[in-house]
Formats: sequence, structure tokens, C-alpha cells
Amino acid sequence: MFTERTSVGLDVHARSVAAAAIDGVTGELFQAKLTPSHEHIRSWVAGLPGPVAVAYEAGPTGFGLYRVLSAAGVRCEVVAPSKLQRPAGDRVKTDARDAVHLARLLRLDEVTAVAIPTIEQEAARDLVRAREDCRSDLMRARHRLSKLLLRHGIVYDGGAAWTGKHDAWLRNDALPRLTSTATRLTFDAGYETVLATKARRDRLDVAIEQLAADSEFTPLVRRLGCLRGIGTLTGFALAVEIGDWRRFTGNSIGSFVGLIPAEYSSGGSRALGPITKTGNGHARRLLVEAAVPSQHHRPRYRIGKTLRDRWDLAPATARIRGDEGNRRLHQRWVRFIDRRKRSTVANIGIARELAGWCWSLAVLEDT
Repeated sequence: MFTERTSVGLDVHARSVAAAAIDGVTGELFQAKLTPSHEHIRSWVAGLPGPVAVAYEAGPTGFGLYRVLSAAGVRCEVVAPSKLQRPAGDRVKTDARDAVHLARLLRLDEVTAVAIPTIEQEAARDLVRAREDCRSDLMRARHRLSKLLLRHGIVYDGGAAWTGKHDAWLRNDALPRLTSTATRLTFDAGYETVLATKARRDRLDVAIEQLAADSEFTPLVRRLGCLRGIGTLTGFALAVEIGDWRRFTGNSIGSFVGLIPAEYSSGGSRALGPITKTGNGHARRLLVEAAVPSQHHRPRYRIGKTLRDRWDLAPATARIRGDEGNRRLHQRWVRFIDRRKRSTVANIGIARELAGWCWSLAVLEDT
């Protein structure tokens, strides 16, 4: 229940902040145009009739304002934009109106706050997302190079691409077949980009592995590693992206990562659509990749050296729980195959259940 006297809504942008405050005693509305300086915002809030509660939408400006206001003793809520209620007939949208709308929703307790990471968690999340961006850059650079060769009728057929053998083929076979000087210069630029991006990705991988081995996330990463498909990089990324796993249950974690089907039901009809793809897209991609059938849960379950090495770092309860999850997920794949389910549908189903098993391991010490 909202208990503060004044509710404040802030529409925060990079170069300006629209502020609106509603006094619950007098009903007076205060509005102002502020600079994005945290000290300016804090001093304006301090001049309002107290006590005060503040809300602003989560976005690219981060959580610095939240930390400044919280340190000053002001309750601050960082609101999920996708959860804000807005009248369907409201066709006018301005920064000032958005601020007033936030202030009213806060007073009614009709806002959904996001989980605020610690400074260390946010820094680790930035590192993981830098690696994610680097992975995407590498994939695009490789595609550009391979499609350049394809336009000139040069196609590699010696096995898997982007291996040591493929790299030697690029330098010793593909490049000499390019006759134009301009095309050779284009190839050199693309090949140099691939090498530089790969080196950057490898450096980030080393940094993440070092942090995963000695940080506050280490116990969680080791417990998640008891599942097939969850290595050090994936486990660390899931740990920092989701943060406080205790916010969820085994059922609700799938909704948070957008792996549940959309539903359009009314009266006696019930229609299910594709997955919602809401929530944390980074975590969703990691879970779907960890459920790839040809690599992880579809093949016959056996405890290999890689999995056993990860088990040796985890407590016994996590190993037992991970073994149960691995067997269950493989059995699910067998049933999907028997029912002739499409691989895309089955893969999403496995990813959703894998999210539940990750949750059970994440909260294992708390249950």
C-alpha cells in the first residue's frame, strides 16, 4: 500500500527529465523540467512535501538515479515499461503527460518494479553483454567474408567452416583465386576484421572464466554446470542476467524469459500462439542454445569427462539434482520424437523446462 505523502513520476531522458509530483494531502500537482543531473533531481525531490516516493521507467539511463535517491532516504521504484497500464483511448503522448501518468500509477500502487542489480552484478552483466555483442560482430564479419567469396564462385567444401583447416584454405586457396586488386583488398579487410574480432572475443572469454572462478557468482555457476549444455560461459551469463532467482518459481521463470506460448482466449475458446519472447532476451537465447538437440539433451545421456569435471566442482546435492534434470530432459526429447514433434517446437519446450531445472539448482541452498 502506498504510504508516502507525495508521489513523483520522472520521465528520464539522456538530456532532459520531465518531473511531476502529486501531493496526496492537498491534491496539488507540481511539474518541472529538470536536467539529467542526479544532484539536481535529488534537490528538487527534497523540496517536495515529504515523505516522497519516486518512480521512473527502466531504460538506457541505468540505475544510477535509483542509487542516489535511495542513498538520500527516498523510496524509488524503477518500473518495467512493458507493464505500465495506459488507457486505450489515450492518443496524446508527451514527456510531461508520461511523468504525471507515472506519478498517478505509483500512488495507486499499479507499477511493477524491476529487480535492481548491485554495482558488481551490473558490471558483470556489462561484461557478459560485451561478449554477446562481440559474438554477433564475429558472426556478421564471417558472413560478409564467406558471401564475398560466394559471389565469386569460391565455396569451401572441406568440412566444418572457421576451423584451422578452413583458415589455411582462406589464405592459401581462396585468396589466390581472386584476380581483381580491389576484391583482394576487400578480402584482406574482411579477413582482418574476422581475426581481430575473434581475438577480442577470446579475451572476453578469458575474463569471464576468471570472474566465474572467483566471484560471488562462483557457487551458482558451479551448480548450474551440473546440467548438460550449461558450461562456464552460459552459467555465468544466466547468473548475472537473472540476478535474484528467488523472485521466481519453477513455473514463472519460463514466463520471465519469454518461453511460454502467447494466449488469446475469450469465453469458451482458447487459442495458443507462438512464444511471447518477452523479458530477458539474452537469457532466452542462452537457454535455447543450451537445449539444441544435436549437441546436448537429445543424444543418449551419459556422463562424459567434461560433465564429470564440472560435477567435481559442485556440491553433492547439486550433482544429484543435475543428474535428475539431465535424465528428465533426455526423456522429454524421446517423447517429442515419438510424437513426431517439429524440432523447433521441441527445442523450445526443452528450453522452457531447462529454465525450471536451472531455477531449482539456483535456489537449491535456500530450499
